[in-house]
Amino acid sequence: MRVIAGSAKSLKLKTIEGNDTRPTQDRIKETLFNMIQYDVAGCSFLDLFGGSGGIGIEALSRGAGEACFVEKSRRAVRCIRENLAHTHLAERAQVMEMEVSEALRRLEQQGKEFDYIFMDPPYKKGFEEAVLRQLDQLSVCAEDTMVIVESSLDTEISDSWFQNLHVIRVKEYKTNKHTFLKKS
Repeated sequence: MRVIAGSAKSLKLKTIEGNDTRPTQDRIKETLFNMIQYDVAGCSFLDLFGGSGGIGIEALSRGAGEACFVEKSRRAVRCIRENLAHTHLAERAQVMEMEVSEALRRLEQQGKEFDYIFMDPPYKKGFEEAVLRQLDQLSVCAEDTMVIVESSLDTEISDSWFQNLHVIRVKEYKTNKHTFLKKS
């Protein structure tokens, strides 16, 4: 796994051994950032279920003003911090070691809003619906916020779950997909 573009281009990132995390493949990460590249500079980026931090670090490398990483695994948090130090991007990053729902509540209390919210939860555990329903009601996800969910191909995300969020695009790959949502 490596940083694709920007200030940390080509730097290799550490990953966590075992099956606890599933880093986004470089080609999928590159496709994702090609789709959003013109809006990343200066943005605030929230990386939920951060794993080794590859997505948020890619955003920072491409000029995001700040990134917040949320991950409950102590090993994964250590990996994120090491990758941030290695890429010299730690000064624009915040790492929260806690459950996603608790982190979202804290960020809401702090009055934070994000331009991009990316989430790549463990597959087939129902996290997509639970977290998206929470985001639907929170101001951390503003009207201009783009929410991007990485999930298995058979995970359905339905507009019927929400009052405010709507699916605006789905990009499928061989093994998974990205679903893009915005509030209306």
